[in-house]
Amino acid sequence: MTVIEVREPGGPEMLTPSTRPLPKPAENEVLIAVAAAGINRPDVLQRQGLYPPPKGASDLLGLEVAGPVVAVGENVTRFKPDDFVCALVNGGGYAEYAVAPEATTLLAPPGLGPIEAAALPETIFTVWHNVFERGALKEGDWLLVHGGASGIGTTAIQLGTAFGAKVIVTVGDDKKAKACEALGAVRAINYREEDFLEVVREVTDKHGADVILDMVGGDYVERNLRAAALEGHIVQIAFLKGSKVEVDLMRLMMRRLTLTGSTLRAQTDTAKAAMAETIEERIWPLIAEGTYKPVIDSTYPLTEAAEAHKRIDDPSHVGKIVLKTT
Repeated sequence: MTVIEVREPGGPEMLTPSTRPLPKPAENEVLIAVAAAGINRPDVLQRQGLYPPPKGASDLLGLEVAGPVVAVGENVTRFKPDDFVCALVNGGGYAEYAVAPEATTLLAPPGLGPIEAAALPETIFTVWHNVFERGALKEGDWLLVHGGASGIGTTAIQLGTAFGAKVIVTVGDDKKAKACEALGAVRAINYREEDFLEVVREVTDKHGADVILDMVGGDYVERNLRAAALEGHIVQIAFLKGSKVEVDLMRLMMRRLTLTGSTLRAQTDTAKAAMAETIEERIWPLIAEGTYKPVIDSTYPLTEAAEAHKRIDDPSHVGKIVLKTT
């Protein structure tokens, strides 16, 4: 089968087509003929040598796929060959075939093709766990999302709005701002022209953001502490501007804030299985009724993964970038 390998840590040009034997599904795994694979920020970090795969995971990039099941391992009970699924995988998505745990494999929502289905798993698992579970977002809350035009951001806007929250986002240009507001954001802040802290205070009538989803880190962390509402939750899922920061603990204590964060890939299969069950119950109906739909920026053939990574490195993209095998 054709796969994409990282020759050595570096830029997009390090992604090279190669061939490997088909993987075999182990116990409680399914083998999927990958029709499409989503690209995510952890793929970029792994390509750069900054995010090594966990022990036992595939060295290939790719954390989410969609396609038909072609074989199942022992003790698999929920799926059979020809089922059209999308799955969260432990690496290996940039290939024509990939194995996935049964526990993090879902029947693709009816009406979605492989491109849209492949854009779901990593993004929805991340948003659901961090915004709704760790962040405890509830109806009526203010949600601030940094990186609102990303795959994570466009998903957080739609899901936050669907569950009754009011969403504010930060973006890098006016085109992205319009795209985010069209998805339901109450206010999109162009951080190049406005101070998000001042805008959040104004829009929320000084209440602040009840939940903040941050992919930026760096100097945003201290500003998030000031933008958060009393007893607010700040959830860190990336650190594009740096992971080492100074924090005013007095502010955190006085406002009774929760500063937390997570990575998805390193969590146990049991934890991810619980997320999958909840997502199928709570999110799949929203897709069926058209309330939520993944935003696709662009698609590339699998063999052009290097070009796809150039696109995700381009700050002008909006939504998800997806690889396709056919």
